[in-house]
Amino acid sequence: MALIIFLIILSILIVVHELGHFAVAKKFGIRVDEFGLGYPPRAKKLFHWRGTDFTLNWLPFGGFVKIFGEDGENSEKESDSFVNKNRGIQAMVLVAGVAMNFLFAWFLISIGFAIGMPSSADSSLPVENAQTVVTSVMPGSPAKTAGLKAGDVITSIVSGGQIVNTDATAKADFIASSDEEVLLSVKRGEKLLEIPIVPEFNQSLNKPVIGVSMDDIGVAKLSPIKAVWQGLKTSILLTALTAKALFNLVAQAVQGSASLEGLTGPVGLVGIVGDASVLGFTYLLSLTALISINLTLINLLPFPALDGGRLLVVFVEALSRRNVPAKITSAINTIGFALLVFLMVLVTIQDIAKIL
Repeated sequence: MALIIFLIILSILIVVHELGHFAVAKKFGIRVDEFGLGYPPRAKKLFHWRGTDFTLNWLPFGGFVKIFGEDGENSEKESDSFVNKNRGIQAMVLVAGVAMNFLFAWFLISIGFAIGMPSSADSSLPVENAQTVVTSVMPGSPAKTAGLKAGDVITSIVSGGQIVNTDATAKADFIASSDEEVLLSVKRGEKLLEIPIVPEFNQSLNKPVIGVSMDDIGVAKLSPIKAVWQGLKTSILLTALTAKALFNLVAQAVQGSASLEGLTGPVGLVGIVGDASVLGFTYLLSLTALISINLTLINLLPFPALDGGRLLVVFVEALSRRNVPAKITSAINTIGFALLVFLMVLVTIQDIAKIL
């Protein structure tokens, strides 16, 4: 079930992305030969609209648009060719996909705040029904070994005949003051669990820990207008934080100190989507928005086969006032795509290793 939900989310995000390219290309009179749902081979032509074939394809996820002249071959003399438009229009067509992903994330987060979005009790938003939620579990920690998961609600902690059932800070302090096993009462979806954990002394923190981050999280429900405004602010904040993390990763890669440990591939995402779906619809909504923001930024990287790489080519052509030969761009994009596939395979192997 988690795999099906993941494929649906991925398909929606890709189709939204391609819809951006399609709409702006049409706006500026560029011919779009095909808008495909799924990936070839083609299963069926659905209909023809304003010069574009809308098709259904056999690989049942994602989508694509086939823009005339995008590859630069045999289209230099055609007025409705992508390559024959000025550089500004080309750039707008390329940026439109990532812009749609950001707008879609904004839309989803706004919907979340309108129906009730999980939010920290420490935020400036009015929050109801706050509970202590595990936000992350450190690999190799006592909590990880005991089976505690991100999203678990800790209702109370018992140790040495004492019980704490107040906020996250009090529970963390109680664990830090304990020198023996603690018993956590945990709610996971509809299940009620009791998980015993023995804290380990952390030298850097100078106190016993179980290896989790906790926060008091409740539901923030806003009026439609406030939800849209808060959705925009949250989207911008998430984009900034994601961009910072991505910049640090690229910087580490350039320095030769990058690690794949912090990356999650398709297999890992399936598990994360499954966990989010168990927690509830708004969690799944938030995760979808976050993936959409990640797609926005990753696609802007100046790397071959990504929109950012193609934008870089357009920028070079604008400076040199000459078209980069189609054979060269095609070869660069092929190499770039091969490197991306190789990286995805490595991350997927890592995901599988973590599961095993």
